[in-house]
Amino acid sequence: MATTEVFKPVIESTPVEEMNLYPLDTFAYEYPGKEIHINFTIPEFTAICPFSDFPDFATIKLDYVPNEKCVELKSLKLYINSFREVKIFHEHVINRILEDFVRSCDPLSVEIEGDFNMRGNIKTVVSASYKRP
Repeated sequence: MATTEVFKPVIESTPVEEMNLYPLDTFAYEYPGKEIHINFTIPEFTAICPFSDFPDFATIKLDYVPNEKCVELKSLKLYINSFREVKIFHEHVINRILEDFVRSCDPLSVEIEGDFNMRGNIKTVVSASYKRP
């Protein structure tokens, strides 16, 4: 009796230490204690699907309340653009951005959403948030 093996491709994301992500720079927020929301819409996010090796496209929305530091806009742009050569799943990229943003800026709160382009008749939206304890 013959058995059939199903070929499963090796799915490998880029290890974090090999991502070469541009660092997020900050500057001092001169009005600590005054809560403001800073909102960014990043319509041209791209990364690589670890399963297919095809590019994934998304609009990233980031809304945060600064504590003592604000993110510097050019560094955010370079950081986001550095994902273009990274193999990463939708769910992981949103968590990676959230963790890096919190580590760099120490905000009072942040909400992030990745609205990924439809592929194979499936629409993916991934969101995550953080609130400073």
